[in-house]
Amino acid sequence: MKALILPNRTVKPRDLGVSMIIDTGLPLNMVEGYLEMASEYIDYVKLGWGTACITQNLTDKVELYKKYNIPISLGGTFFELAYLQNKLDDFKKYLFDLEIKYIEISDGTISLTLEEKTELISQFSKDFKVLSEVGSKDIKKVASPKKWVEEIKQTLDAGAWKVIAEGRESGKAGLYRDSTEIRTGLIDEILDEIDIKDLIFEAPKKEQQVWFIKEFGSNVNLGNIAYSDIIALETLRLGLRSDTLLDFHKGEI
Repeated sequence: MKALILPNRTVKPRDLGVSMIIDTGLPLNMVEGYLEMASEYIDYVKLGWGTACITQNLTDKVELYKKYNIPISLGGTFFELAYLQNKLDDFKKYLFDLEIKYIEISDGTISLTLEEKTELISQFSKDFKVLSEVGSKDIKKVASPKKWVEEIKQTLDAGAWKVIAEGRESGKAGLYRDSTEIRTGLIDEILDEIDIKDLIFEAPKKEQQVWFIKEFGSNVNLGNIAYSDIIALETLRLGLRSDTLLDFHKGEI
């Protein structure tokens, strides 16, 4: 409805207001249905976990995303496995063969020194758009804000396009406590030193998405969004849902 006044959203290709969607191994017909309906609101897709290793029609899926001009990455877990098995050269060739231009470099499960991680980012950024993930997938590991800030700064300096702040698909790690409660103090301290445009906050839960949008506006970068939540997230960004309606339309009644 053209008469409605809505918040200004950035347009693709976006550097701000990014929505990163997780594909957990969905069938092609389901993916295509979502893309026909909502490709405008998808900035890139992560093929979650190591699903690319066992997806029988992976090439067809990659081609489908290309058809809609949506970049994909194979996710940080795939990278971590290739690193553990000393297969990074094979992994790079695999990405080249599939014409995948995004790579997520993470150490959410494995252990990398910051020096090792930044060196890998520097190497891969020559050929790929690198996303660095910061934060552990282990809910028992709680890093200090100072450590988060140091790692974010150094990975950006090494050539990362964006830094993903870990939240897992469960919303129970990294940025979040085991209860899914947001570590707001951590986020405040990170943003005291890091430009918000350089960050993608993983926010798989609706209440987490609502908090970020209320706090930072329509064009906050959010990740690990389920396919079933693409349209719902965009309505939150535009104040088309009760959770954020009055945040964006207070004086327009």
